[in-house]
Amino acid sequence: MTLIDSYRGNIVRKKKELSKLQSDRANETKKIPTQTNKILSAKKAIQRTKSITTIQSKYREIERAESALATINKKIVDIDRKIAKKEAEIMAEEKKLNRENDNEQKKRDAVEKKRIIENEKRMKEVSGMLEKHSKMHQQTIRAVEELKNLPEKITVLFMASNPLDAPPLRLDEEAREIQEMIRKSEHRDSVTFRTRWATRSLDLLQAINEEEPTIIHFSGHGSENDEIVFQDNQGNAKLVSKEAIVQTIMSSSDSIKLIFFNTCFSYGQAQAVTKHVDAAIGMTTSIGDDAARVFAAQFYSAIGFGLSVKKSFEQGKAALMLEGILEKDTPELFVKDGLNAEDLIIVKP
Repeated sequence: MTLIDSYRGNIVRKKKELSKLQSDRANETKKIPTQTNKILSAKKAIQRTKSITTIQSKYREIERAESALATINKKIVDIDRKIAKKEAEIMAEEKKLNRENDNEQKKRDAVEKKRIIENEKRMKEVSGMLEKHSKMHQQTIRAVEELKNLPEKITVLFMASNPLDAPPLRLDEEAREIQEMIRKSEHRDSVTFRTRWATRSLDLLQAINEEEPTIIHFSGHGSENDEIVFQDNQGNAKLVSKEAIVQTIMSSSDSIKLIFFNTCFSYGQAQAVTKHVDAAIGMTTSIGDDAARVFAAQFYSAIGFGLSVKKSFEQGKAALMLEGILEKDTPELFVKDGLNAEDLIIVKP
Protein backbone atom coordinates (compact mmCIF):
# COMPACT_ATOMS: atom_id res chain seq x y z
CA MET A 1 0.00 0.00 0.00
CA THR A 2 1.35 3.43 -0.97
CA LEU A 3 1.47 6.40 1.37
CA ILE A 4 -1.29 8.01 -0.67
CA ASP A 5 -3.53 4.98 -0.17
CA SER A 6 -2.68 4.96 3.54
CA TYR A 7 -3.53 8.65 3.97
CA ARG A 8 -6.76 8.23 2.04
CA GLY A 9 -7.70 5.27 4.23
CA ASN A 10 -6.95 7.28 7.38
CA ILE A 11 -9.12 10.15 6.18
CA VAL A 12 -12.04 7.85 5.43
CA ARG A 13 -11.71 6.14 8.83
CA LYS A 14 -11.42 9.41 10.75
CA LYS A 15 -14.39 10.91 8.93
CA LYS A 16 -16.46 7.91 10.00
CA GLU A 17 -15.28 8.45 13.59
CA LEU A 18 -16.17 12.15 13.29
CA SER A 19 -19.63 11.25 12.02
CA LYS A 20 -20.11 8.94 15.03
CA LEU A 21 -19.09 11.72 17.44
CA GLN A 22 -21.46 14.17 15.78
CA SER A 23 -24.24 11.61 16.09
CA ASP A 24 -23.41 11.09 19.79
CA ARG A 25 -23.52 14.84 20.37
CA ALA A 26 -26.91 15.10 18.67
CA ASN A 27 -28.24 12.31 20.88
CA GLU A 28 -27.02 14.04 24.04
CA THR A 29 -28.45 17.37 22.89
CA LYS A 30 -31.87 15.75 22.48
CA LYS A 31 -31.86 14.92 26.21
CA ILE A 32 -31.64 18.57 27.31
CA PRO A 33 -35.31 19.54 26.64
CA THR A 34 -36.50 16.58 28.73
CA GLN A 35 -34.58 17.65 31.81
CA THR A 36 -35.40 21.29 31.26
CA ASN A 37 -39.11 20.46 31.10
CA LYS A 38 -38.79 18.52 34.35
CA ILE A 39 -37.33 21.58 36.07
CA LEU A 40 -40.02 23.88 34.69
CA SER A 41 -42.77 21.44 35.66
CA ALA A 42 -41.43 21.10 39.21
CA LYS A 43 -41.18 24.89 39.61
CA LYS A 44 -44.79 25.33 38.48
CA ALA A 45 -45.88 22.62 40.93
CA ILE A 46 -44.11 24.48 43.79
CA GLN A 47 -45.94 27.66 42.90
CA ARG A 48 -49.31 25.88 42.96
CA THR A 49 -48.93 24.03 46.31
CA LYS A 50 -48.56 24.99 49.95
CA SER A 51 -47.63 21.48 51.03
CA ILE A 52 -44.15 21.42 52.56
CA THR A 53 -43.77 17.78 51.65
CA THR A 54 -44.68 18.41 48.03
CA ILE A 55 -42.38 21.43 47.83
CA GLN A 56 -39.46 19.43 49.22
CA SER A 57 -40.17 16.59 46.76
CA LYS A 58 -40.25 18.98 43.82
CA TYR A 59 -36.98 20.62 44.89
CA ARG A 60 -35.40 17.18 44.92
CA GLU A 61 -36.73 16.63 41.38
CA ILE A 62 -35.21 19.94 40.34
CA GLU A 63 -31.86 18.95 41.85
CA ARG A 64 -31.90 15.59 40.03
CA ALA A 65 -32.82 17.26 36.72
CA GLU A 66 -30.13 19.92 37.16
CA SER A 67 -27.61 17.20 37.98
CA ALA A 68 -28.65 15.33 34.85
CA LEU A 69 -28.33 18.53 32.80
CA ALA A 70 -24.86 19.09 34.19
CA THR A 71 -23.88 15.54 33.23
CA ILE A 72 -25.31 16.01 29.73
CA ASN A 73 -23.51 19.32 29.23
CA LYS A 74 -20.28 17.77 30.46
CA LYS A 75 -20.66 14.96 27.92
CA ILE A 76 -21.39 17.49 25.17
CA VAL A 77 -18.28 19.50 26.10
CA ASP A 78 -16.23 16.31 26.06
CA ILE A 79 -17.66 15.28 22.70
CA ASP A 80 -17.00 18.78 21.30
CA ARG A 81 -13.40 18.44 22.39
CA LYS A 82 -13.14 15.08 20.65
CA ILE A 83 -14.81 16.50 17.53
CA ALA A 84 -12.34 19.38 17.40
CA LYS A 85 -9.47 16.95 17.84
CA LYS A 86 -10.82 14.63 15.13
CA GLU A 87 -11.28 17.52 12.70
CA ALA A 88 -7.70 18.56 13.37
CA GLU A 89 -6.55 14.99 12.70
CA ILE A 90 -8.48 14.89 9.42
CA MET A 91 -6.96 18.21 8.37
CA ALA A 92 -3.50 16.90 9.20
CA GLU A 93 -4.09 13.73 7.15
CA GLU A 94 -5.38 15.80 4.23
CA LYS A 95 -2.26 17.95 4.37
CA LYS A 96 -0.15 14.79 4.31
CA LEU A 97 -2.16 13.50 1.34
CA ASN A 98 -1.78 16.78 -0.55
CA ARG A 99 1.93 16.86 0.23
CA GLU A 100 2.38 13.28 -0.98
CA ASN A 101 0.37 14.02 -4.14
CA ASP A 102 2.65 17.00 -4.77
CA ASN A 103 5.70 14.79 -4.24
CA GLU A 104 4.37 12.21 -6.68
CA GLN A 105 3.68 14.92 -9.24
CA LYS A 106 7.21 16.27 -8.79
CA LYS A 107 8.56 12.77 -9.37
CA ARG A 108 6.52 12.45 -12.56
CA ASP A 109 7.69 15.88 -13.67
CA ALA A 110 11.29 14.88 -12.97
CA VAL A 111 10.88 11.69 -15.00
CA GLU A 112 9.33 13.64 -17.87
CA LYS A 113 12.09 16.26 -17.70
CA LYS A 114 14.69 13.49 -17.76
CA ARG A 115 12.98 11.90 -20.74
CA ILE A 116 12.99 15.20 -22.63
CA ILE A 117 16.67 15.78 -21.82
CA GLU A 118 17.53 12.26 -22.96
CA ASN A 119 15.58 12.77 -26.18
CA GLU A 120 17.40 16.02 -26.84
CA LYS A 121 20.70 14.32 -26.12
CA ARG A 122 19.89 11.53 -28.58
CA MET A 123 18.93 14.08 -31.23
CA LYS A 124 22.27 15.84 -30.77
CA GLU A 125 24.09 12.53 -31.09
CA VAL A 126 22.20 11.78 -34.30
CA SER A 127 23.06 15.23 -35.68
CA GLY A 128 26.75 14.64 -34.94
CA MET A 129 26.71 11.28 -36.65
CA LEU A 130 24.98 12.80 -39.70
CA GLU A 131 27.85 15.24 -40.14
CA LYS A 132 30.47 12.47 -39.97
CA HIS A 133 28.96 9.58 -41.85
CA SER A 134 27.08 9.71 -45.11
CA LYS A 135 25.63 6.26 -44.55
CA MET A 136 24.31 7.24 -41.14
CA HIS A 137 22.92 10.37 -42.76
CA GLN A 138 20.89 8.29 -45.21
CA GLN A 139 19.64 6.02 -42.45
CA THR A 140 18.56 9.04 -40.42
CA ILE A 141 16.70 10.48 -43.40
CA ARG A 142 14.77 7.22 -43.71
CA ALA A 143 14.06 7.29 -39.98
CA VAL A 144 12.79 10.87 -40.23
CA GLU A 145 10.52 9.88 -43.11
CA GLU A 146 9.13 7.07 -40.98
CA LEU A 147 8.56 9.50 -38.13
CA LYS A 148 6.58 11.73 -40.46
CA ASN A 149 4.17 8.86 -40.99
CA LEU A 150 3.36 8.69 -37.29
CA PRO A 151 0.06 10.28 -36.12
CA GLU A 152 -0.04 14.04 -36.26
CA LYS A 153 -1.45 15.97 -33.33
CA ILE A 154 -5.14 16.65 -33.84
CA THR A 155 -7.73 18.44 -31.71
CA VAL A 156 -11.32 17.31 -31.23
CA LEU A 157 -13.49 20.27 -30.17
CA PHE A 158 -16.57 19.02 -28.28
CA MET A 159 -19.24 21.75 -28.18
CA ALA A 160 -22.23 21.02 -25.94
CA SER A 161 -25.47 22.92 -25.51
CA ASN A 162 -28.23 21.84 -23.13
CA PRO A 163 -30.65 24.81 -22.75
CA LEU A 164 -32.70 25.23 -19.60
CA ASP A 165 -36.00 25.22 -21.52
CA ALA A 166 -35.19 22.06 -23.52
CA PRO A 167 -35.36 18.40 -22.46
CA PRO A 168 -32.19 17.59 -20.49
CA LEU A 169 -29.50 15.47 -22.16
CA ARG A 170 -26.64 13.50 -20.58
CA LEU A 171 -23.97 15.35 -22.54
CA ASP A 172 -21.40 15.07 -19.75
CA GLU A 173 -21.61 11.26 -19.99
CA GLU A 174 -21.08 11.44 -23.75
CA ALA A 175 -18.01 13.65 -23.34
CA ARG A 176 -16.61 11.48 -20.56
CA GLU A 177 -17.00 8.26 -22.57
CA ILE A 178 -15.48 9.79 -25.73
CA GLN A 179 -12.48 11.01 -23.72
CA GLU A 180 -12.11 7.61 -22.06
CA MET A 181 -12.18 5.75 -25.40
CA ILE A 182 -9.63 8.16 -26.88
CA ARG A 183 -7.42 7.57 -23.84
CA LYS A 184 -7.56 3.82 -24.48
CA SER A 185 -6.71 4.14 -28.19
CA GLU A 186 -3.31 3.34 -29.65
CA HIS A 187 -2.50 6.91 -30.71
CA ARG A 188 -4.06 8.67 -27.72
CA ASP A 189 -1.10 11.07 -27.46
CA SER A 190 -1.94 12.32 -30.95
CA VAL A 191 -5.48 13.35 -30.02
CA THR A 192 -6.33 16.35 -27.85
CA PHE A 193 -9.91 16.51 -26.59
CA ARG A 194 -11.28 19.97 -25.76
CA THR A 195 -14.76 20.73 -24.43
CA ARG A 196 -16.99 23.80 -24.45
CA TRP A 197 -20.15 23.74 -22.32
CA ALA A 198 -23.36 25.78 -22.39
CA THR A 199 -22.36 26.93 -25.87
CA ARG A 200 -23.78 30.14 -27.24
CA SER A 201 -23.80 30.86 -30.98
CA LEU A 202 -20.86 33.30 -30.96
CA ASP A 203 -18.85 30.89 -28.82
CA LEU A 204 -18.46 28.75 -31.94
CA LEU A 205 -16.20 31.18 -33.81
CA GLN A 206 -14.24 31.99 -30.66
CA ALA A 207 -13.61 28.31 -29.87
CA ILE A 208 -12.57 27.49 -33.46
CA ASN A 209 -10.14 30.40 -33.56
CA GLU A 210 -8.67 29.43 -30.18
CA GLU A 211 -8.35 25.67 -30.69
CA GLU A 212 -7.92 25.34 -34.49
CA PRO A 213 -9.63 21.93 -34.30
CA THR A 214 -9.35 19.05 -36.75
CA ILE A 215 -12.76 17.72 -35.73
CA ILE A 216 -15.74 19.71 -34.43
CA HIS A 217 -18.30 17.72 -32.48
CA PHE A 218 -21.72 19.26 -31.83
CA SER A 219 -23.65 17.61 -29.00
CA GLY A 220 -27.14 18.64 -28.00
CA HIS A 221 -30.50 19.30 -29.61
CA GLY A 222 -31.41 19.76 -33.26
CA SER A 223 -34.62 20.68 -35.08
CA GLU A 224 -36.41 19.22 -38.09
CA ASN A 225 -35.70 22.52 -39.90
CA ASP A 226 -31.93 21.91 -40.16
CA GLU A 227 -31.16 24.01 -37.08
CA ILE A 228 -28.82 23.46 -34.15
CA VAL A 229 -30.00 24.49 -30.70
CA PHE A 230 -27.49 26.69 -28.87
CA GLN A 231 -28.11 28.83 -25.78
CA ASP A 232 -28.84 32.52 -25.41
CA ASN A 233 -27.46 34.77 -22.65
CA GLN A 234 -30.15 33.54 -20.27
CA GLY A 235 -29.42 29.87 -20.89
CA ASN A 236 -32.53 29.28 -22.99
CA ALA A 237 -32.69 27.73 -26.45
CA LYS A 238 -31.49 29.70 -29.48
CA LEU A 239 -31.89 28.19 -32.96
CA VAL A 240 -29.01 28.54 -35.43
CA SER A 241 -29.71 27.85 -39.10
CA LYS A 242 -27.91 25.45 -41.38
CA GLU A 243 -26.77 28.38 -43.52
CA ALA A 244 -25.18 30.06 -40.50
CA ILE A 245 -23.29 26.86 -39.65
CA VAL A 246 -22.06 26.46 -43.24
CA GLN A 247 -20.91 30.10 -43.36
CA THR A 248 -19.10 29.63 -40.04
CA ILE A 249 -17.25 26.55 -41.28
CA MET A 250 -16.42 28.19 -44.62
CA SER A 251 -14.89 31.19 -42.85
CA SER A 252 -12.94 29.15 -40.31
CA SER A 253 -9.59 27.37 -40.12
CA ASP A 254 -8.46 25.09 -42.95
CA SER A 255 -7.44 22.58 -40.29
CA ILE A 256 -11.05 21.35 -39.90
CA LYS A 257 -11.39 17.94 -41.57
CA LEU A 258 -14.59 16.54 -40.10
CA ILE A 259 -17.79 17.85 -38.50
CA PHE A 260 -19.75 15.48 -36.23
CA PHE A 261 -23.35 16.60 -35.66
CA ASN A 262 -24.48 14.39 -32.76
CA THR A 263 -27.85 16.14 -32.78
CA CYS A 264 -31.30 15.14 -33.99
CA PHE A 265 -32.25 15.74 -37.66
CA SER A 266 -28.78 16.98 -38.60
CA TYR A 267 -28.19 15.12 -41.88
CA GLY A 268 -28.96 18.27 -43.91
CA GLN A 269 -26.33 20.25 -42.04
CA ALA A 270 -23.78 17.45 -42.43
CA GLN A 271 -24.39 17.21 -46.16
CA ALA A 272 -24.11 20.98 -46.60
CA VAL A 273 -20.79 21.45 -44.78
CA THR A 274 -18.99 18.85 -46.90
CA LYS A 275 -18.55 21.60 -49.48
CA HIS A 276 -15.92 22.99 -47.11
CA VAL A 277 -14.65 19.99 -45.10
CA ASP A 278 -13.63 16.46 -46.08
CA ALA A 279 -16.38 14.64 -44.18
CA ALA A 280 -19.34 15.09 -41.88
CA ILE A 281 -21.66 12.90 -39.84
CA GLY A 282 -25.32 13.75 -39.23
CA MET A 283 -28.44 12.07 -37.93
CA THR A 284 -31.36 11.17 -40.25
CA THR A 285 -33.89 11.46 -37.42
CA SER A 286 -33.96 11.89 -33.64
CA ILE A 287 -31.32 9.96 -31.69
CA GLY A 288 -31.43 8.75 -28.09
CA ASP A 289 -28.89 9.61 -25.40
CA ASP A 290 -27.49 6.07 -25.23
CA ALA A 291 -27.19 5.74 -29.00
CA ALA A 292 -25.46 9.12 -29.32
CA ARG A 293 -23.02 8.23 -26.55
CA VAL A 294 -22.18 4.68 -27.72
CA PHE A 295 -21.84 5.58 -31.42
CA ALA A 296 -19.64 8.64 -30.79
CA ALA A 297 -17.38 6.91 -28.26
CA GLN A 298 -16.61 4.00 -30.60
CA PHE A 299 -16.14 6.31 -33.59
CA TYR A 300 -13.45 8.31 -31.79
CA SER A 301 -11.86 5.14 -30.44
CA ALA A 302 -11.40 3.89 -34.00
CA ILE A 303 -10.09 7.29 -35.12
CA GLY A 304 -7.56 7.06 -32.26
CA PHE A 305 -6.40 3.68 -33.57
CA GLY A 306 -5.61 5.26 -36.94
CA LEU A 307 -8.55 3.76 -38.84
CA SER A 308 -10.20 5.54 -41.75
CA VAL A 309 -13.29 7.68 -41.32
CA LYS A 310 -15.31 5.01 -43.14
CA LYS A 311 -14.16 2.17 -40.86
CA SER A 312 -14.57 4.35 -37.78
CA PHE A 313 -18.13 5.16 -38.85
CA GLU A 314 -18.91 1.47 -39.44
CA GLN A 315 -17.44 0.54 -36.05
CA GLY A 316 -19.71 3.12 -34.41
CA LYS A 317 -22.73 1.42 -36.03
CA ALA A 318 -21.39 -1.99 -34.98
CA ALA A 319 -21.16 -0.77 -31.37
CA LEU A 320 -24.85 0.18 -31.48
CA MET A 321 -25.74 -3.31 -32.71
CA LEU A 322 -23.55 -4.99 -30.07
CA GLU A 323 -25.34 -2.98 -27.38
CA GLY A 324 -28.73 -3.91 -28.82
CA ILE A 325 -29.58 -0.28 -29.60
CA LEU A 326 -31.91 -0.23 -32.60
CA GLU A 327 -30.64 3.04 -34.10
CA LYS A 328 -27.80 1.88 -36.34
CA ASP A 329 -29.40 3.52 -39.40
CA THR A 330 -29.74 6.92 -37.74
CA PRO A 331 -26.12 8.15 -38.27
CA GLU A 332 -25.17 9.00 -41.85
CA LEU A 333 -21.73 9.77 -43.27
CA PHE A 334 -21.13 12.40 -45.98
CA VAL A 335 -17.85 13.17 -47.78
CA LYS A 336 -16.71 15.94 -50.08
CA ASP A 337 -17.13 15.29 -53.81
CA GLY A 338 -14.13 13.46 -55.24
CA LEU A 339 -13.05 11.96 -51.92
CA ASN A 340 -13.38 8.39 -50.67
CA ALA A 341 -14.25 7.87 -47.00
CA GLU A 342 -12.11 4.72 -46.94
CA ASP A 343 -9.05 6.81 -47.81
CA LEU A 344 -9.73 9.52 -45.21
CA ILE A 345 -7.43 8.91 -42.25
CA ILE A 346 -7.31 11.69 -39.69
CA VAL A 347 -4.75 10.12 -37.35
CA LYS A 348 -2.28 8.39 -39.63
CA PRO A 349 -0.80 5.12 -38.31
